[in-house]
Amino acid sequence: MGKNKKSEIEETGDLPEVKIVYVPVTKEIAPNMLSEMTQLPTVQIGDYNLHLELEDLSPEAKEIARKELRETPDVSREAVSTLKDLLKEEKDLHVPLDNDQWLIRFLRPCKFYPESALELIKRYYSFKVKHSDIYNGLVPSKEKNIFEQNILTVQPNRDQLGRRILILELGKKWKTSEVTLDEVFKGAVLFLELAMLEPETQVCGAVVVFDMDGLSLSQTTKFTPMFAKRIVDWLQDSVPLRIKNIHIVNQPYIFKIVFNLFKPFLREKLRNRIIFHGTDRKSLHQHLSPKCLPECYGGSLNLPRINGPQWLELLLQCDQEYEAINSYGYNKKVEK
Repeated sequence: MGKNKKSEIEETGDLPEVKIVYVPVTKEIAPNMLSEMTQLPTVQIGDYNLHLELEDLSPEAKEIARKELRETPDVSREAVSTLKDLLKEEKDLHVPLDNDQWLIRFLRPCKFYPESALELIKRYYSFKVKHSDIYNGLVPSKEKNIFEQNILTVQPNRDQLGRRILILELGKKWKTSEVTLDEVFKGAVLFLELAMLEPETQVCGAVVVFDMDGLSLSQTTKFTPMFAKRIVDWLQDSVPLRIKNIHIVNQPYIFKIVFNLFKPFLREKLRNRIIFHGTDRKSLHQHLSPKCLPECYGGSLNLPRINGPQWLELLLQCDQEYEAINSYGYNKKVEK
């Protein structure tokens, strides 16, 4: 999910017409995908291009990978080989063993320790089995509503540390009669599954911004302990992506009711990564540079905010990749 900026575009409420063009999947980026898609969609919004960033790591990301993840060619090669051997022993788990880039996708958040990566893979797929009502047949074309509601989006740019920025607006934009929290969760899964394809995101990770502006008492009743546990289990144990921080902004006092549902399930590591800012933009900017944020968060980013329906235009063209992602896991039929 990336950008190719042709010219400076001032942020406005109305964006130009969306147009989709296709670029060939080259042999360099093909290993980052599980499907046999031969073309990748690029969404053109005026002079602005939105696309997946499947290219090799930037020099900056390579340095982060070396320093923080122990990633070197030799370490990577040995870890991939060992992880393959470990996975061969998991007879009821169907995975793309011949795809080294897929294996690296799980090795990176585990700092290239094969045994830890194996456990992460098992948790990732076990979570999908446990919540099969969410994951079975999960593709963008079946989940249009959450994106059309425009409460879930990803910034087209990365932050100052190269991280993806996922924004959920669960306050005044959230019409509880029109979109459920399960739909919100499915939308977040679809976004993060796509982000996991990007080498740069695998290394640098992602941050999440929960904008709770306008949260009402009636909305808080939609949150349940069961939902809270699912979200926390997913973020803590089942996402092969480095979730670096969760920022809570514009939250009213009654947000405490919601957070109290999540607290019992939070372990210290994730709890320490949740930061409450309220309307204090200086506090937010200590973690996210204003240069990376739109004006509504006190930022100076000179790019359009890509809304949910515009992201949907991109995601809809990737159904084939999601179907390939869904074809692996526990007790999946292996085609001969």
